[in-house]
Amino acid sequence: MNRLYRTAAVVTVFSTCEHCLGFLYRMILSRVLGSEGLGVYQAALTVFAVFLTATSSGLPITLSRIIAKHRTRGNAHGEHAATSAAMLITLLVSVPVTVLLFLFREEFSRIFSDPRCADLFYILIFGLSFTSVYAIIRGCFWGNKRFFAYSLIELIEEIVMIAVGVFLLLGVGSGIADVNKAAVAVLVSYLCSFAIAAAYFFCRGGKLASPRGELRPLLRASLPVTAMRASSSLISSLISVLFPLRLMQAGYSSSRAMSEYGVICGMVMPVMMIPSTLIGSIALVLVPELSECFYRGDKRALSAHVEKALNSTLLIAGVLIPFFLVCGEGVGILLYSNAQSGKFLAYGALILLPMSITMISTSLLNSLNCEKQTLCIFLAGAACMLACVWLLPPYLGSGALLAGMACDHTVTAVCSLLLLRKKTGALRSKPYFLRLLLALLPVCAAGWCVHALSMKILSFMPALALTMLAVGGAELGFFALFRLYDFRALVGRILRKKTRKTPAVLLTIGQK
Repeated sequence: MNRLYRTAAVVTVFSTCEHCLGFLYRMILSRVLGSEGLGVYQAALTVFAVFLTATSSGLPITLSRIIAKHRTRGNAHGEHAATSAAMLITLLVSVPVTVLLFLFREEFSRIFSDPRCADLFYILIFGLSFTSVYAIIRGCFWGNKRFFAYSLIELIEEIVMIAVGVFLLLGVGSGIADVNKAAVAVLVSYLCSFAIAAAYFFCRGGKLASPRGELRPLLRASLPVTAMRASSSLISSLISVLFPLRLMQAGYSSSRAMSEYGVICGMVMPVMMIPSTLIGSIALVLVPELSECFYRGDKRALSAHVEKALNSTLLIAGVLIPFFLVCGEGVGILLYSNAQSGKFLAYGALILLPMSITMISTSLLNSLNCEKQTLCIFLAGAACMLACVWLLPPYLGSGALLAGMACDHTVTAVCSLLLLRKKTGALRSKPYFLRLLLALLPVCAAGWCVHALSMKILSFMPALALTMLAVGGAELGFFALFRLYDFRALVGRILRKKTRKTPAVLLTIGQK
């Protein structure tokens, strides 16, 4: 278990750096492109994501699980054959799709309400096959527990995108639209990560073998995951068109509707996705372990891993919720100079809880061979999202999208937890969840009191800083009081690290 924590800590460091850099880049984009330009950029990326998920999305996690199965049986040839099969499948899909999209460019471009979106999309589509193969190589690293290489290449991809993007946006003349420059930066990062991953794969002994015998089981197992993620991207694309349309029908102008979409998806959602950095690290490390436990039939270890993952996820969400509730508006002003994004962030703070549970539970279930069930659960949540986006804009305006997210993630989280309980025999995280809810009440109350007082006597930045410090201090105290983390164990590990100079591990979660 300690080995898992150490690995998760290393992955978290890389993932945190990657997301922090990406977040800073998003701030630059929001200022250079504006909310409307950011909406155009986001809409093009969303449509491109549909094709990316259709060509490769379900294969990496399925490949990692199949590699874990072959590893438990000592079948090296099966690992190579499965990797080759996954590459073959993704190329057989991505290459024809790319060719067809360029052959029918004029017809396909009509799906975009703004012609600028089409220009961005056709820049990105050049990288479809390359980034699809890279996803397969990443799945091979995942299954073989090469987490350092996996995380390092992801970080390099982010750095390349930011470096190229900043150079093009700030250093190149105005002959090219800024949104197109941002798309070129994404394309260059895709090509770079593919080249590095392919070189590392073959240099470290990666081999290709005849895919015979692996094509059908890999395709059968990956289709539900691919369908789920492709449907997710498709629904996101549909919302990028439907949501502004419904806002316009509710009385918004076209420019304002696109701006509102840009604020929520381009400014609010990157902040809301902060938990994915840590939760993704936990899932990345646990998926191969869970798959091995599943194929060995070790239910005790399986249940212990699931409990730790859920408790850690609940703690991550619980730490961020008070900050978003109390300081959301200030954060929006600080990051984007946009008070509305901060208000939306505060309104959507509680969504973090079901959203985080959905993130981890979906990964856990897919590692337990439950791809078909997770697809059905996803579709149920997506139906709720679309219903809210269609019905609520006349009543809630832009808040309809947040309401849809809340319904979607709540339905998905509840159904996923019920399925996890069935697969593992029992979920032991309920007491931890109840203690977390009880701890959040005094933390939020203390934060609101300090915020109200400090805003009356201090200027904006000192008041925001003091409020954040108060919320952080209240969390340390009340979370320890409600036994959400082991304070003594944490202090002991810090002292041991100083004396022995060993790597730090994650917090001990949920121990009495």
